Amino acid sequence: MIMNIGKTLLTVFAMMVVMAKVQAQPAPYEWTSPSSNASQSMPCGGGDVGMNVWVEQGDVLFYLSRSGCFDENNSLLKLGRFRIHLSRPFNTTAFRQRLVLQEGYCEVTDGSQTVLIWADVEKPVVHVEMTDKQGNCQAEVSYESWRTHDRLLGKRGRFQTSYKFAAPKTLVTRRDSILKAADKLIFFHHNSDVTIFDATVKQQKMETVKQQMYNPLAKLTFGGQLTGDGFVFDSHSTGQYASTDYERWAYRSTRKASRQAVMIAMATCQGTMAQWMQQLAQTTKTVNQKRDKKVARQWWRQFWQRSFVEGNVPAVRNYTLFRYMLGCNSRGEWPTKFNGGLFTFDPEYVEKAPEYRITPDYRNWGGGVHTAQNQRLVYWPMLKNGDYDVLKPQLDFYLRIYRNAELRSKVYWNHGGACLTEQVENYGLPCLPEYGTKRPDDFDPGMERNAWLEYEWDTCLEFCMMALEAHRYSGMDISDYVPMIRSCLRFFDEHYQYLARKRSAKTLDGNGKLVLYPGSGCETIKGAYNSTSTIAALRTVTTALIDYLGGDSLLADFYQRLPEITVRDGKIAPAVHYERVQNVETPQLYPVFPWRIYGVGRPDIDVAKRTYQEDSLALKFRTHIGWKQDVIWAACLGMRDEAKGLLEKKLADGPHRFPAFWGPGYDWTPDHNWGGSGMIGMQEMLLQEVGDKLYIFPAWPEEWDVHFRLHAAHGTIVEAEMKGGKVVSVKVTPVERQKDVVNVLQ
Repeated sequence: MIMNIGKTLLTVFAMMVVMAKVQAQPAPYEWTSPSSNASQSMPCGGGDVGMNVWVEQGDVLFYLSRSGCFDENNSLLKLGRFRIHLSRPFNTTAFRQRLVLQEGYCEVTDGSQTVLIWADVEKPVVHVEMTDKQGNCQAEVSYESWRTHDRLLGKRGRFQTSYKFAAPKTLVTRRDSILKAADKLIFFHHNSDVTIFDATVKQQKMETVKQQMYNPLAKLTFGGQLTGDGFVFDSHSTGQYASTDYERWAYRSTRKASRQAVMIAMATCQGTMAQWMQQLAQTTKTVNQKRDKKVARQWWRQFWQRSFVEGNVPAVRNYTLFRYMLGCNSRGEWPTKFNGGLFTFDPEYVEKAPEYRITPDYRNWGGGVHTAQNQRLVYWPMLKNGDYDVLKPQLDFYLRIYRNAELRSKVYWNHGGACLTEQVENYGLPCLPEYGTKRPDDFDPGMERNAWLEYEWDTCLEFCMMALEAHRYSGMDISDYVPMIRSCLRFFDEHYQYLARKRSAKTLDGNGKLVLYPGSGCETIKGAYNSTSTIAALRTVTTALIDYLGGDSLLADFYQRLPEITVRDGKIAPAVHYERVQNVETPQLYPVFPWRIYGVGRPDIDVAKRTYQEDSLALKFRTHIGWKQDVIWAACLGMRDEAKGLLEKKLADGPHRFPAFWGPGYDWTPDHNWGGSGMIGMQEMLLQEVGDKLYIFPAWPEEWDVHFRLHAAHGTIVEAEMKGGKVVSVKVTPVERQKDVVNVLQ
């Protein structure tokens, strides 16, 4: 663990439990019939483990995923598929499959026999319990793997790796190792010393500092062990699920009983195989199912007490279902990926084209590569939810990689600061294909040669701001993150003065300001001169860091060098000038969100509203799909009808059986930045904070009854209820902040 914040978080969570007026109890989500295939699966998980659970042709199946399982190509691999076959079939007329949100488990039952699946929240262990009221439960539990041989990746399949479109045609996903014993099965993937990290370092001319660099892939081993009391090996066979062949190892119970149980213990280790085996054995040794189940259920009950939104519209239910999915990676070392999280399934059920008939390991846009502009939307909602522990893996991601990004600045330009690009790998370098494989000899080696990503360096600043906000909200110790935040800011100061010296005798403009050129407004406004989204980010993060430190002369001087946001014809401009439009984002509205310079209760809101309502690009690009933020901006600007219409579309049921499996949108299914942007929009419709003021229901439709509990700065919790268009209760903790409430509906 990089930073010990456990004591602080436990204190905050304990306060939330004590202060809770009514324990939030989200209703179970239920199906009354089996499923047809994996696309009709239900999420289940905890700690850093995710499962897709479904019942097909009488068997209970689930895919098993764990964060951080990156192979040599930086694919995020699944750990396999498990199948539970009971000797007596389920009675389909009484069939129920339930996700019991309040306690975090999945249950399949017909009233007589039940299969219960849950994940430990403190260690990587999955439990499967099978019970039979007639006392004659007998079961067969199978492990199914499609990685029993090296598997050649086709053109589409290569997009699950960090090589993507630049992959060699001989690229394979290497096979796993599977060790069968009479009473257990061990399965694991072991990376060699040489991975895509080495190819990326060579491509990007970083060999001189390679030994100093953080490398998370070399010798990484991940996998697990299946065991069960009274279960013995029965058979080995082959089969095909969807379009993927697999091998199957079946273990059967040796006796009939009222209860049977198996567990899957997992381990991830960067080192020798002996070290991995030792870690796996240690995890198994610490299992106490009765105690661990109690701890897991208590954790989930407290999770729902932190915050909630309750109401009678589908968007509210889907908000809750999606929050559950995010909570399944509360203890992970690695963040939840925007492009499917822990809950991807066979790609042919997402896209029908023949090239998608590939293994369940597939997700579009890679597994280890980090698309920051998408990731941010997964993590911003955790502040108002009070889910600071769930936020931590994302912040730690940057903490691990920023020193590699500092080495980039030193090697290429001989200045300081962390150059964190968009499409950054989990080792801090640009993604190999996005860096560019066809580069002129004289092209700046520090630059991505990519029309969408060139000069896009500011996305890291949103994660810097999340850390600062986590402290402001909860008092979380962020001292370990401060050097990273400073380094991200330092890069812009030193690099743009470096570029100015390359073309002029002066490093600042005539007003003593930095010239942020060439720059970028997201992936859209290219060749930008003083990009609005970059300026808003730098000004906001610098101010927040100065406030956190209680003053800092170097940062204050840097702030004075920052240019102003450009407002032209009464609207926010995306930049002073720019060369072209490359994508479909609207960076001129980033001063509204995430940077909160304009909005309800803030100066010049009409300027931002005109931008939202009249800017030609803002209108052209408007939609609810995927990572689009229009619902957030409408909510932040208090535009009630607009926000309602966009939220209804954004958080409507997705195309699959589980309503919060959105996508693929621009990315993949389940689209987590689709859900995250919808979650942020709903939060902003319910509660906004400006200075000391707490604005309740600033953009919530009066015809929607709702009850919410959300977080604000300085340990504040706001709980309010609206019925029949009237605010019927407001409770603020601590009570002295009750006076700060502004009821927008009055």
